[in-house]
Amino acid sequence: MKYFLSLFAILLVCSAFFWAEEPICERMNGVSFVAPPKPFKGNPMEEVKAVDADYIAVIPIAYTRPSAPTVRYNQSSWQWWGERPEGVAKTIDLANESGINVLLKPQVYVPGSWTGGLDFSDEDWAKWEKEYRNYMMPMARVAEEKGVKIFCIGTEFKMSTANREQFWREFILDVRKVYSGQLTYAANWDEYKTLAFWDDLDFIGIDAYFPLSDAKTPTVAELKEAWKNPLQEIERVQKQFDKPIIFTEYGYMSVDGCAGKTWEIEPHVHALNINEQAQANAVQALHEVFSEKEYWAGGFIWKWFPEMKGHEGYPAKDYTPQGKMAEETLKKCFSF
Repeated sequence: MKYFLSLFAILLVCSAFFWAEEPICERMNGVSFVAPPKPFKGNPMEEVKAVDADYIAVIPIAYTRPSAPTVRYNQSSWQWWGERPEGVAKTIDLANESGINVLLKPQVYVPGSWTGGLDFSDEDWAKWEKEYRNYMMPMARVAEEKGVKIFCIGTEFKMSTANREQFWREFILDVRKVYSGQLTYAANWDEYKTLAFWDDLDFIGIDAYFPLSDAKTPTVAELKEAWKNPLQEIERVQKQFDKPIIFTEYGYMSVDGCAGKTWEIEPHVHALNINEQAQANAVQALHEVFSEKEYWAGGFIWKWFPEMKGHEGYPAKDYTPQGKMAEETLKKCFSF
């Protein structure tokens, strides 16, 4: 009798293992590369591998002014090397040689504003969209040529995605004609819920700057509790479209109250106290909450300075975890 009970128990365990839910996608441990102003002196991927990251986001920046329907890219000598085509290609090559995967995430910067606030007449939108295609389609071809794993079609165009859905759906089709990898879009944390074209993409991408707590140094437990409300909405959208979730950006400054409203913190960051513990707690809480979710494909922490280029002095209050408590926390999370 004991023999049969033992055999039955073994079969139950084996059955549970066989039918256990596997993650629906590979988990990405990513860092968002800040494009350097000058070529690398060495191989910046060694520092990436040292924190057990296996992805980088390469982010060539273009520019749009709030009142002008233009997209300017690589038209001036002041464009940093890491953002220009040769810098993008070299960064991807170094990643490939080092066994690091790439998310190519071309991004538009709007001086004095942000992409989510862009709004034009229909005529001007058509002009802007034409220039945006001219900026993005060569990037998609580079992604194909270099074997880039994921291509991001846009970042935080809140007004455009709400009012110009047809453009985005047609643009996605055009990108797929030249690029055979996976596609995502980086939606702002308050934009992703109403985006209509997730069904045309491979990942639901969220720039996950959800305001969680205004406390100076909330604990990991307090932050995990604060994630419950955003988590409900994230899971609702995930179930609606049945797509994996990727945090195309996430991160926290190393100052008091960094888990609050980042858009309010940034303009006053110089007046705030350095608080590495708050940053580390916020990073740990996010990973503890989402590492349990089989639909979560990981994310890209904002931000990472290769060879610390692009920043004068030690970025004590910046989003980067480098040289701070959060760097060790991130490595532990990536190693889990």
